[in-house]
Amino acid sequence: MDDVTSSVGNEESSMNEVDVEIAREIGVKRDAILEQVHKIIVGQAEVIDLVLIALLSKGHCLLVGVPGLAKTLLIRTLARVLQLDFNRIQFTPDLMPSDITGTDILDDTMEGRRSFRFIRGPIFTQILLADEINRTSPKTQAALLQAMQELHVTAGGQAHYLNPPFFVLATQNPVEQEGTYPLPEAQLDRFMFEIGVSYPSLAEEKEIVAQTTSNYDPKLEEIMDNDQILAFQELVRRVPAAPYVVEYAVSLARASRPDDESAPDFVRQYVEWGAGPRASQYLILGARARALLRGRYAATIEDVRALSEPVLRHRILVNFRGQAEGHDSVSLIRQILETIAPPAEATEAA
Repeated sequence: MDDVTSSVGNEESSMNEVDVEIAREIGVKRDAILEQVHKIIVGQAEVIDLVLIALLSKGHCLLVGVPGLAKTLLIRTLARVLQLDFNRIQFTPDLMPSDITGTDILDDTMEGRRSFRFIRGPIFTQILLADEINRTSPKTQAALLQAMQELHVTAGGQAHYLNPPFFVLATQNPVEQEGTYPLPEAQLDRFMFEIGVSYPSLAEEKEIVAQTTSNYDPKLEEIMDNDQILAFQELVRRVPAAPYVVEYAVSLARASRPDDESAPDFVRQYVEWGAGPRASQYLILGARARALLRGRYAATIEDVRALSEPVLRHRILVNFRGQAEGHDSVSLIRQILETIAPPAEATEAA
C-alpha cells in the first residue's frame, strides 16, 4: 500500500514539475506575443494582457471605448499572431439571429430530391468580434450570448458545435447611446471582463499618426497555435490557488453585495446590486491564467487584486444616490480593495 501511495505521489510531483516548466514557457510566449502585437498596436498593453488572460480562462470580454481606438485592429492582429480564425460582425438594429448563427436552406440534390442544409453563420470561427453589440435587438443579442454559453448553435433540431477555442470580444461605445439596446445585468454577467479602452498618451498618439500615415508594414511572426492554446486552457485549471487566495476572492465579491453582512457601509448606501458567484469564479480563474502568463505556477493575492476591476465593474450596479453623489462601480471597487484586507495567511505567506 505504501509503495502504491509513493508511486502516485511521485507521478503527481513529476506532473507538477512538467507544469511548472510549461508555465515558464507560457511566460516567454506572452512576451513574444506582446512584442509582435506592438509592431501594429501602439500602447494598450493592459488591454492585450487582459484579453490573453480571458482567452486562457475560456472567458469572453466586453471592450468599452469610443470609436477609432484600434479595437478591431488589435483583435485581428492577435488572431494572426495566435493562428486563430477571425470574424467580425457589425451589429445593427436590423440584424437577425440567423445572420449570426446561420440558417437552414432548401437544397436540391443530384438525385432531384430536396433537403434542408445548414449554412453556417459568421459565429463559426475561433475569435469573434461583435462590434457595437448594443446596436442590435435583444433577440439577436440573446442568440449570440446563448451560443457563448452553450458553445453550439441549434438549427432544425440539430446541434452544430463551435470551433474551440471559441472566444468572443464584444464592443460598446460609452458615449453614443441613442438607438441602442443596453445589455441587461444578467447578460453582462456572461462576460468575464469589462475592459476599458482609453485614449492613447501624447507620445503614443504621435507614434500612431507617424505609423499609420506612412508605408510602415511590419511582418508578424506566429507565436502560438490552436493546439497549444487548448493545452494551456486545460493547464490553467491545474494552477494551484491557496485556500486563502480563494477566500479573498470570495470576500471581495460578497463585500459588493449591499445585503451581505460583510458589506461596508458605503456599499450599503450606494450599491443597488452586487456581484454574484460567477465573479468569484472568474477572479480565481483569471488569477490562475495571469500567473501562467507571467511564468508562475501559483495564483496570488496580487493576481486577484489586479483583476478585480475588470471582473467586478460590470457586475456592480450603482443606485440613484450613488450616481447623484458622483460614484461609479470603479470607484466603489477601489474602496472595497482598500477596506477588505487579505486573510492573515496571505501576510504569513508573503
